Amino acid sequence: MTAMKQRQKKQGIPNPHKGPSPAQILVVGFAAMILIGAVLLTLPVASASGKSIGFLDALFTATSGVCVTGLSVFDPGSTLSLFGQVTLIALIQLGGIGFMTMASMMYMMLGRRISLKDRVVIREALNETRLQGVVRMTRNVVIVTLCVEAVGVLLLAIRFVPEFGVGRGLFLSVFQAVSSFCNAGFDVFGWGDNLASFVGDPLVNIVTMALIVVGGLGFFVVVELWGKATRKNKKKLTLHTRLVLWITGILILAGFVLFLAVESGNPDTLKDAPPHEKVLAALFQSVTTRTAGFSTIDQGAMMPISKVATGVLMFIGASPASAAGGIKTTTSAIVVLFIISIIRGRADVEVAKRRINRDTVLRALAIFTLGVVIVMVFTAVISILEHEILSMRDVAFEVTSAFGTVGLSTGITALLSPFSRVMIIVMMLIGRVGILTFTMAIARRLAKPDNHIRYPEERVMIG
Repeated sequence: MTAMKQRQKKQGIPNPHKGPSPAQILVVGFAAMILIGAVLLTLPVASASGKSIGFLDALFTATSGVCVTGLSVFDPGSTLSLFGQVTLIALIQLGGIGFMTMASMMYMMLGRRISLKDRVVIREALNETRLQGVVRMTRNVVIVTLCVEAVGVLLLAIRFVPEFGVGRGLFLSVFQAVSSFCNAGFDVFGWGDNLASFVGDPLVNIVTMALIVVGGLGFFVVVELWGKATRKNKKKLTLHTRLVLWITGILILAGFVLFLAVESGNPDTLKDAPPHEKVLAALFQSVTTRTAGFSTIDQGAMMPISKVATGVLMFIGASPASAAGGIKTTTSAIVVLFIISIIRGRADVEVAKRRINRDTVLRALAIFTLGVVIVMVFTAVISILEHEILSMRDVAFEVTSAFGTVGLSTGITALLSPFSRVMIIVMMLIGRVGILTFTMAIARRLAKPDNHIRYPEERVMIG
């Protein structure tokens, strides 16, 4: 065995030319879940009318569920039967925690050993850098998910059970809690207005927002905070966790202030609403744009500046190792810090008296650049196809929503042609598995070993 191969094995890097790479396994795994979900949703029993909704609509809905997006070409509450709604919530849960997490838990329950390659795939799915502890992290992910969702169900049941009855109320509580924590954004109330009917309800708003935020922090951060709260972890919070908390807080606060200032005077959204409702709606809009997809106000009726702000927040998304899409909070933070370091003439990207690894900076720049390019290309193609009925602004909003796995829409989803829907399906899959993971899977390799060849340096004028 050569020294190169020994180093690859030690670092847990699989041979890109031997079998599928972890990136390919992740993409194929999500695609398989989507296909199975589409087949189930195509069955007549999944429809409230008893007639099949059609494979393309089923595929779109299954993709939106597995990719925890929330975009839909129909109202799930009135179109899907109980079987269809249960299938959808199962897809959301599986997509939220990831198929490798579920597979690993099944292995552990059956007493089977998790192989090295499985651990590498889990590491890729959780955005971890080390193999050590990934199995324990997987177990913690499932425990944290179930515990947080259970608390959400109990709190939401206080509101839903008295209004809808025990059976229906509990089902709605479970669906809302799972959809919120996994940042999916689906609702099955059947009213066709998402959560607009609860725009002034403090309990539903606060519980939903809390679940969205916790689910969007990332499993690594939630587990670390839980250990800190229970005093099982006496160490200082890692830089990653501190960065996630700071950026999350800044984005939520900035979005809240902007939406409250702009939409409070908008006669089509919040102008006539009471003060407490304006505050709740503005805060909810700021939180839900971080990949959740629920809405308490009409997205199409918002002011242009609010739509732009929503688009920016959707593009950023939530945090790594969560069910969210987008370029992620830490990626955007590192890009900004890199620009600041260039302006200040610093060689290193620094934050909180720590230096960010060069490879991490380059990866962040690649994710940001690829994200911008892909969103622009998909927007351009769909705009050309739908130019007779849709504006580029609405198409850009829809594409960004799909990329960020948000699910917010200005109401154009059902108007898209079959080919445009397929493009949105692809965009949702890219947003869920991660843009670099998807491109690596297409390139049929996870990592290319350094061949130690360095070419002569030459300057190129820029700027």
